[in-house]
Amino acid sequence: MNTYEESQIKDIKIWKATEPSVVSKAVGYMTKPIVLVANRIIPQKAIQGALTASNTLAKLITDEQDIIRNAKVNSIIELKTKDLQLSDKLADEVHNWALAGLGLEGGVTGFFGLPGMFVDIPMVVTIALRTIHKIGICYGYKALTLEDTQFVYSIMSVAGSNSMQEKNMALVTLKQLNVILVKQSWKKMAEKATVNKYCSEAILITIKSLAKQLGINITKRKAIQAIPLIGAGVGATMNIAFINDICLAARRSFQERWLIDNGKVQSI
Repeated sequence: MNTYEESQIKDIKIWKATEPSVVSKAVGYMTKPIVLVANRIIPQKAIQGALTASNTLAKLITDEQDIIRNAKVNSIIELKTKDLQLSDKLADEVHNWALAGLGLEGGVTGFFGLPGMFVDIPMVVTIALRTIHKIGICYGYKALTLEDTQFVYSIMSVAGSNSMQEKNMALVTLKQLNVILVKQSWKKMAEKATVNKYCSEAILITIKSLAKQLGINITKRKAIQAIPLIGAGVGATMNIAFINDICLAARRSFQERWLIDNGKVQSI
């Protein structure tokens, strides 16, 4: 293990022990009446449906060629064993793109107040999932199996946690998935994915739980955005804060997975 990898392990430990963002809590107290209205207009079932549809779309729009070109490799699979610092550099570029893109989107939709949230929230979910997929590619991982899909949703669950308890529960799921994924070959996972009813049911449970979680987290962050005109600045700010949490969770989670797969650590 080199010095850089050791430093990242320390950073992963710090990230795991850090309380979830207090932004949603603070905003939630100030804007409780608006939150109640927004929850009625955009219910959790709508977010649950958006999660499934958005993940499918996110995978379709997650291109690989720019990563392959910038990494100077022949295929994404090479990044699984190449160099953690290189993967981090690639992920940093994805992170910056996501901040700029979702900030702009939040500013535009926020200008229209509450009606803009109908467009904004599905876009936020789609771009967040696409960003997780894209960051995974930076480390050599594509969501090819049901376990991989659950890994993606669990990353989003960590990032969207409303309490340390929720975050720890999501981290436990990620740890369990790392154990499963590291023991199985790509071929075995692909075969298992076609018949693994348990994993399918686990994903449905994860999506349902995540929808409830995000229904609280995103709505609190975006409550002030419901006010026309001033919502533009709020929409941009809150989108940037949310996608930053998503990117950080994805980077740390895939870093840990890479380190485990390469025999650097057993767990962090």
